[in-house]
Amino acid sequence: MNMTELQKAANEVRKGILTAVHSAGSGHPGGSLSAADLFTYVYFAEMNIDPQNPEMEERDRFVLSKGHTAPGLYSALAHRGYFPVEELTTLRHVGACLQGHPCMQETPGVDISTGSLGQGLSAAVGMALAAKMDNKDFRTYCLCGDGEIQEGQIWEALMFAGHRKLDNLVVIIDNNDLQIDGCIGEICSPYPIDKKLEAFGLHVINIDGNDISQIASAMQEARRAKGMPTAIVMKTIKGKGVSFMENQAGWHGKAPNDQEYKAAMTELEKIDNELEGAK
Repeated sequence: MNMTELQKAANEVRKGILTAVHSAGSGHPGGSLSAADLFTYVYFAEMNIDPQNPEMEERDRFVLSKGHTAPGLYSALAHRGYFPVEELTTLRHVGACLQGHPCMQETPGVDISTGSLGQGLSAAVGMALAAKMDNKDFRTYCLCGDGEIQEGQIWEALMFAGHRKLDNLVVIIDNNDLQIDGCIGEICSPYPIDKKLEAFGLHVINIDGNDISQIASAMQEARRAKGMPTAIVMKTIKGKGVSFMENQAGWHGKAPNDQEYKAAMTELEKIDNELEGAK
């Protein structure tokens, strides 16, 4: 896919996020929207995967450590062909396969169940280590939240990954600067994130995480980095793509009502039209 096609796919992922959360009447749109470009790039351009064979042994692995942003992951999986896009309207419904946090037993394409913040990265490190021990070529990608990295287990996992030189691991930090209670710098500052990651033995790349071309360049650089894991620190906008949700902590975990949903979808449809005109 070229860059315009990826941007259009990301916009569809954003529509799916809003549809899912609106249908559920609950969920986490803000951090799902901020990471929509990342979800799109890894599933449509980066990872070795097969939606028709989700458990393919040689597939690359993806771990959503900030599991509450499952609507973003589900929307990317649906648009990539793991299950029908219509399933997104069943988010959080009793008996549905798309629950509030990713479940590997129920949802095609989910490599590990996550949701307890801070723990997903440890699972990703285990996957990367297993690949090294078994001489497998698959790569592991893990998306963490910037509020999530206040958890101590994150740093234990990073220390281990750096020590074991897991260059088949890519850790992505979604640095939208907001968590449920407000700005991360005011609640329990993890800054400077990049310097801390470097101190733990990671190759660090700072990018604009809402620019797909920068995500692409960072992923290519990560493949060239040998002898150490890579960390991509993405500066993003919480609620990206919907003007009244952007940079608003209140949209961390709140579903849009009917009027808000209609307004948000209108904005995303306008972006569609702009991208179509740019072709």
